[in-house]
Amino acid sequence: MRALYLFTVLFLSIQLSASAQTEKLKKIRVEYAGFVDSDSLRGPGVSVFTRDNTQQVHFTHEGINMYCDQAIYYEKEDFIEAYSNVVMQQGDTITMTAKYAEYSGKTQLAFASGDVVLTEPQSVLTTDTLHFDRVKQQAYYRTKGKVVRDSSGTITSQIGRYYMNSKKYQFVQNVVLVNPQYTLNTNQLDFYTETGFAYLYGPSTIVGENNTIYAERGFYDTNNDTGYFVKNSKINYQNRIFEGDSMYFDRKISFASATNNIKVTDTINNSVARGHYAEIWRAKDSVFITKRALAITVQEKDSIYMHSDTLMVTGKPEHRITRAYYNAKIFKSDLSGKADSIHADHKAGLTQLINLKRFSNTDAFTVKRRPILWNLDNQMTGDTIHLISNPKTEQLDSLVVFNDAFLISKDTLGDGYNQIKGLRLIGLFRDNDLYNVDIIKNAEVINYSRDDNQELIGINKSKSGKINLKIEEGYKIITLIDQVDGDIYPESKFPENARKMRGFDWRGEERPMSVEDLFSEDPPLVLPIIKGLGEYVPQEEFFDEALLQRVEDATPKDTKKDATQKASRNIPKEALQKADSTKAKPVQSLKKKDN
Repeated sequence: MRALYLFTVLFLSIQLSASAQTEKLKKIRVEYAGFVDSDSLRGPGVSVFTRDNTQQVHFTHEGINMYCDQAIYYEKEDFIEAYSNVVMQQGDTITMTAKYAEYSGKTQLAFASGDVVLTEPQSVLTTDTLHFDRVKQQAYYRTKGKVVRDSSGTITSQIGRYYMNSKKYQFVQNVVLVNPQYTLNTNQLDFYTETGFAYLYGPSTIVGENNTIYAERGFYDTNNDTGYFVKNSKINYQNRIFEGDSMYFDRKISFASATNNIKVTDTINNSVARGHYAEIWRAKDSVFITKRALAITVQEKDSIYMHSDTLMVTGKPEHRITRAYYNAKIFKSDLSGKADSIHADHKAGLTQLINLKRFSNTDAFTVKRRPILWNLDNQMTGDTIHLISNPKTEQLDSLVVFNDAFLISKDTLGDGYNQIKGLRLIGLFRDNDLYNVDIIKNAEVINYSRDDNQELIGINKSKSGKINLKIEEGYKIITLIDQVDGDIYPESKFPENARKMRGFDWRGEERPMSVEDLFSEDPPLVLPIIKGLGEYVPQEEFFDEALLQRVEDATPKDTKKDATQKASRNIPKEALQKADSTKAKPVQSLKKKDN
């Protein structure tokens, strides 16, 4: 038992000391060689091993097998140079082949060059030169490499690192992932071979057949073709550009969703939709937006803004339909409106303001959402309102108010209201200004008539089968047609309680006077905090201080210069220079820093 205890203590102490570890490693063992020769020109203890016709030269060391056609072994340094058809195997999972390789039994560092191929269960790496650190279980290249994974495609980069314990690749500089469905370009990519998870850092694009994704930080599941993107993320669907702070993408079902600061640009129909949550179903040509949803039809001089609780834009590019529902509003400089919902057919140029009768006609909820339009100083209400525009010029052409049409405008000087009502209202526009109105069937009017000096002549209250109203340069000319019944009364003779028609509802305080007013009735906006992905963590140095110290500690003291050159000849000069500058620091100052 005492012997077992002493062995355990000794084993743990070896694990805690890197220098002790290198001293206790077993030397490289020669398992087979066809021919053996000494090489006195290279120095004492140098042997040349050559294969025969039956098999290659075979070495083993601490769980690694190495095969080659010829090898030079430096016994004092425990160092091998292997030539031709080199194969290195670690366990039954990692295999590396190359034309040439070096391996140190003391440092457990390997270097390979010439058609290098590193194979693990999930991927195959090919490169020109490769460094392999068995202590850290990492492989590293900086001369461009390619990784092939069956389900994910092919990844190339200028610099790459493979972490064997976590089965992770870290690619840096000119990274390209080519998949049959898409091509990914980025500057930094972390890729896990077992799961197929890819983490993107820096400006990145994923180009597919029908879309292009851009993000400056993101995650992509290459097995399931789903992604999550943050920081300036954008998806271009050929005729739509989808942007947001946080985006989810599913390639298989052509679906994308986004949260916070959403913008959807229709490049064909010159329109924009905004909000703080959105979904796009590309196969259905459908966009769903909520949380302060706003649709903007961009026009040269005067854009149209539409806001509601929820927006849906559907249909092919040549026939888009926009639906806004629950407290929908529209605004442009000379026209604004409200309704329970708005339906806009962009191809037909028809916009419908609709009152969804979810409750009885007397319910306040329904009355409040009765469609309403304001044009200049005119307020128009009814059960349903249709706006017709020219799809090419996008100029307003006409409007129709169905059932209980009611037109109200304030008297220019007094406190009264001009009113016209009837079963239906038809209005005509010129240069987006309402200039002609016809009230059809059961028409009634209350009008404050004034002369050229704006003096009040009297109050006209009449009924007729039809009323025509012409608006020219601020003047209104009212013509009563068919079965006229009424008269003009002096103001003093016209009772106060008769100056408003039945159903009168002046709603001027609800009128949006700006784009900001569209949101005046919305509850406070609380956006979710997007945690997303962490910042990019740069690669730690492969040739770090611990590795370089191993090289130095493994060098025999009496042949230090020659052996150091041999052990470090494939280590980049900048790494060696950095190590030299570190050694130049005073020992005392380092101790103080540690304390």
